Parts: sequence; C-alpha cells; structure tokens
Amino acid sequence: MNRSTDVLGSEYEAIELPMVRDDEGEVVATLVRRRCAERTARAVLYLHGFVDYFFQDHLADFYVERGFDFYALDLRKHGRSLRPHQTPNYTDDLARYYAEIDMAVRIVREDDEHDVLLLNGHSTGGLTAALWADRVSGRGLVDGVFLNSPFLDVNAPPPVRWAVCEASRLLSKAVPKGRLPLGLSDAYARSLHRDHDGEWDFDRGWKPLDGFPMRVGWLAAVRNAQRAVHDGLAIDVPVLVMAAARSVKPGPQVTDITSADVVLNADDIVRWAPRLGSHVTIVRIEGGMHDLVLSAEDARKRAFAELDRWMRCHLRVG
Repeated sequence: MNRSTDVLGSEYEAIELPMVRDDEGEVVATLVRRRCAERTARAVLYLHGFVDYFFQDHLADFYVERGFDFYALDLRKHGRSLRPHQTPNYTDDLARYYAEIDMAVRIVREDDEHDVLLLNGHSTGGLTAALWADRVSGRGLVDGVFLNSPFLDVNAPPPVRWAVCEASRLLSKAVPKGRLPLGLSDAYARSLHRDHDGEWDFDRGWKPLDGFPMRVGWLAAVRNAQRAVHDGLAIDVPVLVMAAARSVKPGPQVTDITSADVVLNADDIVRWAPRLGSHVTIVRIEGGMHDLVLSAEDARKRAFAELDRWMRCHLRVG
C-alpha cells in the first residue's frame, strides 16, 4: 500500500488500497487518515456520495475534537481513486465497494487498534454504508451508523421512476455503460462552491459542477440496493438518519436552493429509514441542504449538535 501526504495537507495521510483489476484495468481505493493529537480507541469511517469524494475537512475537525480518529474512503473510480482509463464513478453493483470497505475497516480495527467504530455515509455512500452494515451484522465490526441524506429512493414521480428504473434494468446487461438521458443539475454544485454561490472549495475535476454522466448499469445497481432497503435490512447497531426538513426541484421558479435538498426527496428518506434496522433515530434539519454538513452555518450547527447528542447517547462519548 502506497502512503503519502494527502491533498488536504500534512494532517492527513492518503493510503492507496490495491483492488482486483476489472474490465477497465487497474483499480484502487484511497483511505484518507487523520489522527487525533492523543491516542484514542475510537474512530469514524466516512463514505462519500455519487459525483463526490472526501473534501469536508470541517467534518474531520468535528470528529477529532470529540476524540475520534478520522478516516474517509474515496471509493474506486471516485476522487483520489479515479484513474484516466476508468469510467468516472461507475459501478454495476454497489457490493463491489465492500472490498475496499472491508480493507479499510480491517486497517481501522486491527492495524490501528480501535475498539469503537462509527460508519458515516452520505447519499449513495449512505445507501452503500447501510447495505454493508447489514451484511456484517453480528460480527462486531461497527458500533453505530450515521447516514446523512442517504439515497434510499429515486427522486422522481412514481410513473417516471418506474419507467426509468425499468428501462435501466432491461438495458443494464446489453449496454451497462450507456448514458441515461438524465443528468444532475449544476445548481447544487454551484450552490456549494466558493467561486459561485457557496463557501466550499473542492476539486472540480473530481466533482464537476455539472456532474458525471449517469449510466444504465449504475442506476440498475442503485435500484437493486434500494429494493433491498425497502424489503427491510437488519442492522444490529444504532442508526442515525438525518434529512433536510424539505426538498425542492431546482428551476426558474425556485429562487433559493440553499436551504433545502435539491438532489433527493427528504420525505422518501424518512419513509424508508425505519426499514434499516430495529434501532433507528430520524432527525430532520431545518434549512438543511442535501449534504447537511455543507449547509449554511445555522443548519450546519443544528446537524452537528444532533450528531453530537446521538453520539453521546450511543457511542460512549462524553
């Protein structure tokens, strides 16, 4: 495993995790590590969303201040792990990510000797985190799960959702990397980046303002994972699910997209969250955006305060 100083600076170390080659060639994932000033037995592992990677260093600040060593995993074909020969952000099965999550957890648990591990996933990373946590239930690998606006359903009216998802299912075997006639609006990314309407900086090669293409096989994989959630998971540790208080569709009639989820339907998240396990806490954040920790300051503070309260109750933080 290659190790180097991370792009975020000297406090962070990037560890390249070699994966099994696929039809496009070499595959790697990247584990980003930031340790507390003093040795601790607690850690958190963060999984990013689609068209995303870890750049939210204030999230690491939050955890480190509470005595958690911070780890973030740039999944294969995302961010630090994206290679020129690869289809950006593509997978045909979210379970393919289990290999790098397994390896990251082994490093956190065994090599770095942590007794408490919180799994934190955002959006598509939240969906993947839920499936992985369900898969390892009973093995004592994770002590809690925090899902920030997890991608638990496709944000579209039911007839459109059915048509698009059914088409992706039928086409996924024949043209898995075919581009869908859908795309992410650049409104959300522009609302985040400091060169436009936001306060954050990120690499627009790794997180383009207009996103990467959505592909047939990817949507089919996401839909399969969502069906598993809808059928019911059995995560055996406490789960915190946060969502925005409201959602809006970006468009000419919407003047403020900075205080709502413009990517997912927050009501869908709340609808499906109880299916994750037997001990699920649901919190909605007034003024929250899709990535709640990138919301405006007041909403961001509310999200962190709720997370802090939950951690004190369930992860022996205090």
